[in-house]
Order: sequence, then structure tokens, then C-alpha cells
Amino acid sequence: MSIDDKESPGVHDAAIGHNDGVDEKRGNAADRADMYRMGKVQEMRRNFRFLSIFGFSMILMASWEFSLSVSTIGLVNGGTAGLIWMFFICWIGFLLVNTSMAEMASMAPTTGGQYHWVSEFAPPQHQKFISYLMGWMCVLGWQTSCASSAFIAGTQIQGLVVLNYPDYVPEAWHGTLLSVAVAAFSVLFNTVLARKLPLIEGLVLIIHIFAFFGILVTLWVLSPRADATAVFTQFSDGGGWGSLGGSTLVGVLAGVLPLLGADAAVHMSEELRDASRTLPRSMIMTTVFNGAFGWIMVITYCFCIGDLGEVIASPTGYPFMQVFYNSTQSTRSATAMSVFIVAMTVFSNLTMVATSSRQLFAFARDHAVPFSPWFSKVPAGWDVPLNAILTTFLVSSLLSLINIGSAVALNSITSLATTSLLSSYIVSIGCMVWRRWTKSPLLPSKFSLGEWGLAINIASEAFLVVIFVLAFMPGNPNPTPAEMNWNILIYGSVTVLSLGYYFFRGTHRYEGPVAYVRTLQQ
Repeated sequence: MSIDDKESPGVHDAAIGHNDGVDEKRGNAADRADMYRMGKVQEMRRNFRFLSIFGFSMILMASWEFSLSVSTIGLVNGGTAGLIWMFFICWIGFLLVNTSMAEMASMAPTTGGQYHWVSEFAPPQHQKFISYLMGWMCVLGWQTSCASSAFIAGTQIQGLVVLNYPDYVPEAWHGTLLSVAVAAFSVLFNTVLARKLPLIEGLVLIIHIFAFFGILVTLWVLSPRADATAVFTQFSDGGGWGSLGGSTLVGVLAGVLPLLGADAAVHMSEELRDASRTLPRSMIMTTVFNGAFGWIMVITYCFCIGDLGEVIASPTGYPFMQVFYNSTQSTRSATAMSVFIVAMTVFSNLTMVATSSRQLFAFARDHAVPFSPWFSKVPAGWDVPLNAILTTFLVSSLLSLINIGSAVALNSITSLATTSLLSSYIVSIGCMVWRRWTKSPLLPSKFSLGEWGLAINIASEAFLVVIFVLAFMPGNPNPTPAEMNWNILIYGSVTVLSLGYYFFRGTHRYEGPVAYVRTLQQ
């Protein structure tokens, strides 16, 4: 909803410097001025502070936990050396990317995130079309991220059952039911306990940190260790690409997936106090700490992995559970260690539900989706976009049903999350490159890249374009239909459908966030 549709009392005063006190719902004067400039009404409470939003981002990315869950991708294509060094390259690359986005977040701290930035920073004649397309990519990317993390958590729970009851035969529908249960748990926290979410994020952050050190020490003390030279220098071509370099590049997703999603904090910016100052700090620090935790865990895991063939063939479906068991020689100990990974995956899904529902809410607020008033509604007393949250649950549940027929189809659909989010990063940072290259004016911000801005933006673009292309690659050069990466087909189909809706319906209703932006008089 634009500010012209519903004027909030005191907003104009805040924009011109009056009423500088901190308001529980509308934040401080800077928050109110930002909302006024962007033409938006403050509809949710600003419950988050720096520590809670930092915890929110850390938990959503859960880099060291997800690095264990997806490590097989890099171990098959690249080996231990490939996994370690590609993760490091991705860490540095995402540090550049997230620093670029942190600057934009400081300029325009809005729940809309990337599609709003594109609308404000793209060439005026193209802003409407490009921002609309990126809005759909962000909505679909985060919705499928929720389904993916719920599915991972559900199948990890199945893996724990297999670990403890070897006679249990996991069925696809069991995983689906567990995925739906995880999604329902996340909805409960994001609705009934919504006001407690910042406190919960802070508490789970403590678990995230202490579990890291607990598992790290256990592995170093109990596991047999490989030769350091072999771990750091021996690459492998398990995918059969005929080139160590090519195989290692294909395995880059093992480094991309655990580091994706730092923009989640942006989509909570209208619930964050002093957002224009706090967001950049949170985004950059999240990338630094989660990246460091992830890289250290990847190195440790590669030292302690033992027989690669054995752990990849683990009946649990997750090699890290087999490594935990081999290290401790105890089912109970391996279960205790794995429970922390599963719990963090569940809480990561909880934060993804919050993020994806806010993204859908913001896009609907700008009249970009069917039934926009319904999706953008924030019921009195709830302070959250309830309908958008329930829709997120429905999407996760429906997508998880696909697993009953084909896990490959589900994985291909949920992989849309990676390419969708990457494309939104590419386009939004590309708009900043255009503005700097053409010396167009930039918005004032509390975090600025200054004279380094263009170089950092261009380096970010180069990194993103490479991993975007690699994200469409299959795991081997001669895949069967079951091994094929169908991401390119799904990504293309979603793009065509969103463009079709734009030309037949969206172009008549959607103006882009820039249409509501006010120019403040100095």
C-alpha cells in the first residue's frame, strides 16, 4: 500500500526532521523518513534490533550446517581440494556481492529488496518491466527456498530414523509428511509467536555457535585424519567431465548454496529499527562469520571423511551422519550430533518462511500479483502478513507432494531458488554499475562504498554471472533423465509465464515502487 492510499500520522513530520523519538512500531526518525520517501505505510512492528536481525540472517544461511548437507556435490565434482577451495572462492565472492547489496539496502531499506532497488536505480524507460520480472524471481525464489529447506529437514529426520532403526525402509511419502510438518511448525512460529521471533532468533544463534564448536572438536578428537597434502591439493573428476578444472567448477554449488540468502535481512527491514544503519552491518558480518564457520567445517569434514564411497552410499541419505557415526562408533553420539544439524535446518526454514512471506507481501503491495489486496493484508493485532504466510505454507506443502512421484522433479523445482535469487542479485547490482558508469546520482546512505563502489560492483557481477551459468549444469556430462538438471527448463518456463502475466495484466496495474517515491525538499 502506498502512502498516498493511507497516510500515517507523524510520517511527514519525521521526514522533515520533527518527532525524533523512537516509536515502538514505526522506529526512529530515520526509519520514518525512509518509509515516507519510499511512499510506504508502516504496517508491521519494528521488533528487530541488530543482534536479532544478525541472528536471523545467520540462522537462515546456516552455512556450516548446509555445507555438510550439500558437501556431496563438491566431493563428487572436485574432491576434497575442490570442495575446500571453491567454498573459499564463493565466500570471497559473496562478500563482494553482499557488500554491494548492503549499500543498496542502506539507500532504500524496504521489504521489497531487489525489485525495489531495480525500480529506483534502473534506466527510467526500463524500470517497470525489469523490476516486475525481478519481483517474480524473488517471490518464486524464496517460496521454493522454503519448500527446499522443509524437504531437507524432513528427509534429515528420516535419516535419523534410519540411523537408529536400520530395518526401517524410508518411503517418499514419509518424507513428504515430515516436510509438511516442518512447514507447519514454521507457520506456527511466524503467526502465533511472531512477536517472540527476535528473541527466538537470538537464542537459536547461541545454539548455532556452540553446536559448531561442539561438533568441530568432536570430529578433530575422534576421527581418523587424512594427509593434509592430499586434502588440500588432490582434485577429482568423479562426474566424468574429462577435466579436473571443469569438474571442480561444476561442483561450485557446494559453496554457493550454504552462502546464499544474505538478502533475507533486507526483506525484514520494515520490522528492523534504524534499518538503514543496521542492515549493512548485519549483511556483511553475517557473510564474514558464516563464511568462516562454513570454511572451517568444510576443511574439518574433508580431513575426517574417511572412505568417500562409503559415506556417499550411506543408507541415511546424508553422508555427514555416516561420518559422525564412523568417528564416534556410537549411534547415540552420532544422533546427538546430527540432531543439531536437523534442528538448525528446521529453524532455517522458520526464518525463510518469514522472509518469503514479506517478499510476497511487498510485491502484492505494489499491485504486482493476482489478488494483491488479499496477499498484502496485515490483520489488526497480528502485525504480520498472515495471508502471505499461509500461502507460503501451502506452496511448501504442495511442492513437497511432488516428492511422492519423483524426488528428481522436486529437486529441479526447488533449484529454481538458486538461479532466481542469483538473477535478482545480478540485475540489481547491474543497475548500480550502470548508475556509477554513467555518473548518475545515487541516493544518500549511511553505508557507502565510495570510490571503490564501481570496482566492487563489477567484481560482484563477474562472480555472479559465472556461478549463475554453472548452476544450470548437470552433475555429469551424460546424465540420465533422473540425473538431469532441469533447472533451465523450469527457470525459462517461469520467466515466460511471468512475462505473459505482465503483458496481459500486470502492465495495467503495476507501476513499480519508484512510482510511489517522494522527492523530499531540502
